[in-house]
Amino acid sequence: MNANFFLKSFRILLFPFAVLYGIVVKCRNWLYNRGYKKSVVFNLPIINVGNLAVGGTGKSPMVAYLVMQLQQQYTIAILSRGYRRKTKGYVLASQNSTALEIGDEPLMYSQQFKNVAVAVGEQRILAVPQLLHDVPTTQLIILDDALQHRAITATYNIVLTDYSNLYIHDFFVPTGDLRDERKSITRANTVIVTKCPANLSIAESTAIANKLQLPSHIPLYFTTIIYGSLYNIHTNATTNLDVTMQVLLVTGIANPQPIEALLEQQVQLYEKIQYPDHHIFDIDDVKEINKQFEALKCDHKIILTTQKDAMRLQKFGTAIAHLPIYILPITIEFLFNANTIFMANVEAAIMLQKK
Repeated sequence: MNANFFLKSFRILLFPFAVLYGIVVKCRNWLYNRGYKKSVVFNLPIINVGNLAVGGTGKSPMVAYLVMQLQQQYTIAILSRGYRRKTKGYVLASQNSTALEIGDEPLMYSQQFKNVAVAVGEQRILAVPQLLHDVPTTQLIILDDALQHRAITATYNIVLTDYSNLYIHDFFVPTGDLRDERKSITRANTVIVTKCPANLSIAESTAIANKLQLPSHIPLYFTTIIYGSLYNIHTNATTNLDVTMQVLLVTGIANPQPIEALLEQQVQLYEKIQYPDHHIFDIDDVKEINKQFEALKCDHKIILTTQKDAMRLQKFGTAIAHLPIYILPITIEFLFNANTIFMANVEAAIMLQKK
């Protein structure tokens, strides 16, 4: 029996806690839906990228995609919770920010998009006014993972669900991965099935649409992951995977399976060290990574990690300077040439909010 069997069995035993959690979530939503708890509408466009489940649905690539599509037309700011950071309250990212101060995903956005303000704050309703005070030129805010932050009414809610774990097949945490009830999908302005096979057929997409049974006013899209060239964490030099290469995969993300599938296709041998999602690396982890890398027998070998994990490894500087650590960048691509329609809907909502 493998570890996944025991994990699933343990989560089933936590079913009473999942039921209790679900009751709390439903009560909270009822209070908002009935108007007993109020949501605030700000006088500028706010796009929210969220999901119904915990982690692993591809919010970060979606946020990056939106920034790349919209940054020529608008002065954009990104506001995130800053999960697993060591600070509290509102923090505006600077060029000296670290993952411990603002979190790995916000740091990644800050380094990738130099002209985009990035801020973190647990209470987004308090952070938005502070962000607008600090960056008064802001014309559009993208909220990273705030579907459950109902104190704010976003202009446009983009809700993601993983192709391999659709929300309709899920249950509340800790038995499942849902942190919101399934019917909260009706708060979406659009739904995107992420991490689909690149060769997803029209017939399969139709079957998924029939399963989800979304209201007719909520469009459904499908995206797949596109991997870029690997680049060195120290020098930015690029390389590509090949069959002669042995790889040590180091991840601290919710779902590394797509990367593992890529390695199975493109390299002959790979080993992996898998940490929990948003794992904060320490020096003992670095020693273990170094030990396992040295144990690889192949002369042509590298360490592979994700963009988010790299944000948390940067702090070790000279301790990892001798290691050939490469980052695997990812972007998303809309299937069935739907990107134009998707962006037209987003921009229409932005323009409507601005009137």
